[in-house]
Amino acid sequence: MTFSTHQDIDPARYRLLWDASEGSGPVIYWMSREQRARDNWGLFLAQQKALELKRPMVVVFCLTTEYPGATRRHYGFLLRGLAQVQKDLAEHNIVLHLLQGDPEKTLPAFLESISPALVVSDFDPLRIKLQWRNAILAHSRTPWYEVDGHNIVPCWQASPKREYGAYTLRPKLKKLLPRFLTDFPPLAVHPYSITELTGKTFKPGILLDQIQKSTAGEVNWIIPGEQAARAMLAEFLENRLEHYSIDRNNPCVNGQSDLSPYFHFGQLSPQRVAWEVSQSQYSPETTEPFLEELIVRRELSDNFCFYTPDYDKVSAFPDWALKTHDAHRQDTRPYLADLAELEKAATPDHLWNGCQYQLREHGKLHGYLRMYWAKKILEWSQSPEEALSNAIYLNDRYSLDGRDPNGYAGIAWSIGGVHDRPWFDRPIFGKIRYMNQNGCRRKFKVDLFLQNLLEKSMMQETTLSIGDRQ
Repeated sequence: MTFSTHQDIDPARYRLLWDASEGSGPVIYWMSREQRARDNWGLFLAQQKALELKRPMVVVFCLTTEYPGATRRHYGFLLRGLAQVQKDLAEHNIVLHLLQGDPEKTLPAFLESISPALVVSDFDPLRIKLQWRNAILAHSRTPWYEVDGHNIVPCWQASPKREYGAYTLRPKLKKLLPRFLTDFPPLAVHPYSITELTGKTFKPGILLDQIQKSTAGEVNWIIPGEQAARAMLAEFLENRLEHYSIDRNNPCVNGQSDLSPYFHFGQLSPQRVAWEVSQSQYSPETTEPFLEELIVRRELSDNFCFYTPDYDKVSAFPDWALKTHDAHRQDTRPYLADLAELEKAATPDHLWNGCQYQLREHGKLHGYLRMYWAKKILEWSQSPEEALSNAIYLNDRYSLDGRDPNGYAGIAWSIGGVHDRPWFDRPIFGKIRYMNQNGCRRKFKVDLFLQNLLEKSMMQETTLSIGDRQ
């Protein structure tokens, strides 16, 4: 497959949400999902419009302390990354202005005060983000553009409906990739300045102390920010991509990219990663497994959330899954785990406890183990509703990349058969794909995985028996 080297901003990457006369002030880019100064189509479009109008431009970020599920871990990663974005933008004569409070209240008031020429915002399929956008749009008096800078193929361009699975979305994406998978233009030093706003430098530590979200503390295995994200990408391309197809499903080795937190916080563009991989020295046979996960599976998650408003509810499950769950509601469970036991990693299953402990203390759980983790929650819950609610709560609260379409789609796949097919009928699971510890042991060395956790001093509060054989 060949990819374009054309660098102009394709009009298909954005859409006009609100048509009106231009205001007298600067061009505003409401930064939300894409928190970076490079490889950011929303930022590029805002600058392009500002240059056409010969206006200053201002980047606005709304910091709400009440985002559902977010903890100090997430706010720390976000704020430390934003501090770097503010510095990078200042070097390009662009102000990053921080608004503190509910976006539905703070942003309309700010826009009213500054009379923007127009507004550019990030596309996001999550319900709370769409609610914010629609509430603010209701007050808009100037043109408003929305840009999908997260997906390589903009979500609304890839498909006009919810797709059944990867097998239906894949050919649509492959048809469009030659157009959309390009390199990026550089961000220019902006020639027009604004004197009304100074972009007061904010201190992440001070803001974190104000937020007081201490349920899950910050982690030290990954450094926030665009600079660290690019370094992680370079290291992955050099050392791990070549063996990704072999190592990706083995939690005992460092075989994954570790880029998902950067994608979630918008500190690294998935398109940049796909472009670098497609231009690398490796053969398509080597890169295809990674590009499948990066492009098809990730964009399938956005498709699911965008076209399924109840993406975090059992009602989002396909009909066959709802029927099989109903048929097995009264099945006897071997063990019932309430949310407190799950959160404390205090179940009889020591592999599951290791998964939960890693998630809780590390903010990350290996992709293969995420499936096992979620399916055991289903097995130990009184209903699929309880299982879905508890899995989402734990993932959103502890995973650095929680509160994300990938998380909602992955949990819905594990518990509700979304993007999957019916399997052989069995107790509790019905026709939902089954997974147990014996299957894990055939894939990787479970004892070694648990031992690695011990050696990393990650098991100080929970004792795991590495001899467990259940």
